[in-house]
Amino acid sequence: MPPRKTGERKHKILQVLAEMLQEPRAERITTAALAKQLDVSEAALYRHFASKAQMFEGLIEFIEQTQFSLINKIETEEENGQKQLQAIVAMLLGFAEKNPGLTRVLIGDALVTEDPRLQARINQLHDRLEATLKQCLRVAAQQSGEGDAAPDPTPQANLVLSYVVGRWHQFAKSGFKRQPTALLQQQLPLLL
Repeated sequence: MPPRKTGERKHKILQVLAEMLQEPRAERITTAALAKQLDVSEAALYRHFASKAQMFEGLIEFIEQTQFSLINKIETEEENGQKQLQAIVAMLLGFAEKNPGLTRVLIGDALVTEDPRLQARINQLHDRLEATLKQCLRVAAQQSGEGDAAPDPTPQANLVLSYVVGRWHQFAKSGFKRQPTALLQQQLPLLL
């Protein structure tokens, strides 16, 4: 059997870390526990990642790449700003539902005892998401004929992001029982 490629091993480490974060009562994950789960030594982990913070950065990069590639796809396929906004909100909630461990990263829960720069990185991700929502609202205002007379989209974009993050929190804090997409169709008209 040929030896595993470095990229495959890194991917496997990140995958197992995300799975460990799915445990509803997951405590702080140590490199020792991660190594045990992978049936490797801690030294083997450090051959692929310089630190545990770098492992979490890998998860954050995966989240960013996945979410923004899906957002780009939505924006390319849907011209209507209001429908873009609805599709992006549904995607963000669906992403969390499919990736419970990563939801704990998205809300910062898994990062509390880690390097503060990781939380700063998640905050930047939230800022980028809010900017995307704001742009959808601008497009919707232009399409509705409001143009420059439209109100500043900042408060509504912030409200929509707060809704998404709140649904992520409910999902994680319920032990992944309260699905983020539950009630979405009833709540979207109230929100938008």
